[in-house]
Amino acid sequence: MTAVKYGSIGIITLVLIAGLAIPLTRSPQGWLEFPVIPGLEEKARNIFFHVPTAWTTVLAFLVSMFYGIRYLRKRNLDDDLKSVTSAGLGFLFCVLATVTGALWAKFNWGSFWNWDPRQTSIFILLLIYGAYFALRSAVETDEKRATLSAVYAVIAGLTVPFFIFIMPRMMSGLHPGAKGDSSGAGPLFESKMMAANMRVLFYISMIGFNLLYVWLFNLRLRVARLDYRRLIQS
Repeated sequence: MTAVKYGSIGIITLVLIAGLAIPLTRSPQGWLEFPVIPGLEEKARNIFFHVPTAWTTVLAFLVSMFYGIRYLRKRNLDDDLKSVTSAGLGFLFCVLATVTGALWAKFNWGSFWNWDPRQTSIFILLLIYGAYFALRSAVETDEKRATLSAVYAVIAGLTVPFFIFIMPRMMSGLHPGAKGDSSGAGPLFESKMMAANMRVLFYISMIGFNLLYVWLFNLRLRVARLDYRRLIQS
């Protein structure tokens, strides 16, 4: 895990420096210059942070669902710890995606919150997983809490692809990729609108945030196991 820890920190630091320091020009002369994306300009730098946090949110919630299913099959409380650990990280990355998206909205659409379909869908996910943690705190028995949480994690996990990928495309909105967007995807993934050096840095950022998730998952899982052992022994 040491390699994952320093790898994630190193990659995200690199992305932070490069993403903010490399200048945007209308006629880039090399890999150390980004092209200006019409309509986004300096705001395009948020691509390197907002999208990876959103993707990591999806990853964490789906992992939580996976371990919820495993718990229901094997009744191993360690799977419950893994499920809640991943759900907690998913909630954290969901907050980060919401904040970076709100900053983007402020400078691109004029206000932090516009109830755009994607903003609405990510807000609903925050409510769903906020209720998940409220449910866990309301049940005292370990087995009952784990079973109810696992069922909830599975149901909640099934909603994640809908709220992230499907619903925002079914409704008209300001965000790229909404219904009526002629490109169908927006500037984030259109190769003709994202230069090779931006694409490379973008995927490096995706790797960095995924590694950060893996490191935090293992770190928080060890803490959760220690807390559970102390609880049993007390």
